[in-house]
Amino acid sequence: MTRIFLTLASLGNIVLWVALGMGLSIGDARQADPVVQHAVGVHFLAGVGALVFAVMVHALVLTYFMGTGRWLEETCTAYRLPGTYQQRNRDLKWRTLPVMILSLTLLILTGAFGGAADPASAVGFQGWLGMSAAEIHMTMALLTLVVNFGVNVWEYLSLHQNATIIAEVVRDVRRIRTERGLES
Repeated sequence: MTRIFLTLASLGNIVLWVALGMGLSIGDARQADPVVQHAVGVHFLAGVGALVFAVMVHALVLTYFMGTGRWLEETCTAYRLPGTYQQRNRDLKWRTLPVMILSLTLLILTGAFGGAADPASAVGFQGWLGMSAAEIHMTMALLTLVVNFGVNVWEYLSLHQNATIIAEVVRDVRRIRTERGLES
């Protein structure tokens, strides 16, 4: 899972950076120039696509932890293994969940501020705290990129630790099966 995650998380971070680059290349989105408005539309679509992909990567990690937790529960029950394996898995999942939620929240807020910052939007958001709507969106985007990358690193380390737990369980199951004269 760590190799798959590493590939998907890297791709997710790359597309987020590409969406940021597209946004930075727009300049003043209030211009009625068709080229500028086309760039705004492309940035919007790239941003939504990057957001969906990044959310999917986080959802994959959560789903993996849920699945391996269930597998550990069934395997530990069937082979009468200590509950420490399940507890370690649960601890990893619950330590990862809050940072994952932080990243998901920032991803969604960045998209929302981007939509609100669009001059063609009916929202009419002009800014806040002395910053224009575009500056707030850009600041949120930069913060989101940094946090998302950090959370991906955290998730990778958690997945690696979870793989160690699974390997220990598989080792114990093989030992028990060998002791009982069963196929490995």
